[in-house]
Amino acid sequence: MLRRLPCLFVLAGVLSGCRDWQSAANHAGAEAERIWSLTLAFTIVLGLIWFAVMIAVAIVIRRRRGAPVSLNDAMLDDAGHRRNSWIVGSLLAATAITVAVLTAMSFVAQRPLFAGRAQTAGIRLIGHQWWWEVRYDGATPSEMFTTANEIHIPVGTPIRLSLESKDVIHSFWVPSLAGKQDLIPGHNNSIELLAQKPGAYRGQCAEFCGLQHAHMGLLVVAEPSDAFEKWQAAQRIAAAQPRESDRAKGAQVFVSKPCALCHTIRGTSAGGNVGPDLTHLGSRAYIGADVLPLTPGSLAAWIADPHGVKPGVNMPPVHLTPDELNAVTAYLIGLK
Repeated sequence: MLRRLPCLFVLAGVLSGCRDWQSAANHAGAEAERIWSLTLAFTIVLGLIWFAVMIAVAIVIRRRRGAPVSLNDAMLDDAGHRRNSWIVGSLLAATAITVAVLTAMSFVAQRPLFAGRAQTAGIRLIGHQWWWEVRYDGATPSEMFTTANEIHIPVGTPIRLSLESKDVIHSFWVPSLAGKQDLIPGHNNSIELLAQKPGAYRGQCAEFCGLQHAHMGLLVVAEPSDAFEKWQAAQRIAAAQPRESDRAKGAQVFVSKPCALCHTIRGTSAGGNVGPDLTHLGSRAYIGADVLPLTPGSLAAWIADPHGVKPGVNMPPVHLTPDELNAVTAYLIGLK
């Protein structure tokens, strides 16, 4: 049984990476495909080296088993000494060549990520504890808008992401599309995304950034150009005034409570910039940086007790009556 444990560990490690939701094996971009090929090459080469070392160790153990130990065992004739010197020297040379080749392969695989091929307007991605601010640039101020925790990109078009941080070091990682890149306070990095097929690809902060690091996810939605343009045009529009009585009441409660001091809803008096922009919250798939799916129940739970859902989050609890909570929930989830 003990002999089977290493195989079981290897099998568990391989199977743990086979999920489509957030997996480098589910590559949907050229950069991710190169990184996956590089991963396989590293795994195969290093696995063969490990296997060869284990065979050599087994041979030595078998030959030495039961042999008497004496000072003469440490003495070698000249021929044996030269032979061993050649073996050690050859292995050192092979090691140096292997390291050089793998380093060159790694450089070639990652170079396109920073080649600057993107021709479209860029996106500024700003890391916060623990959520992502997404700012879409434009030729004029009217074309700019801000969203959160969800990036939309057109399929087949290279998009340049400018990476910034407002507090600590974060790391942007969407394994199905590209490799990792850090967001460092006071320093701008960038990375390029190119999705070759439509889909929703989950990303994650890959640098420990505090208590809720594991719950700092995001979603990259790759869609055809016409669908992307339609989504982008809708995001530029200010929030529509609610017509339903419960949503109208929710809008009044929202701007009269501390919510308006932290969040922005364009088209209203809410202009806070501490938390995410909620202008089109209802069009997103998740809330809390991919912690909960966007449903009336999960949104109400988040508003009522954010620390119960995500301990340590910077959003303070807002005291609302049940009627006010229901009204605010209806208002926010209707912001399409």
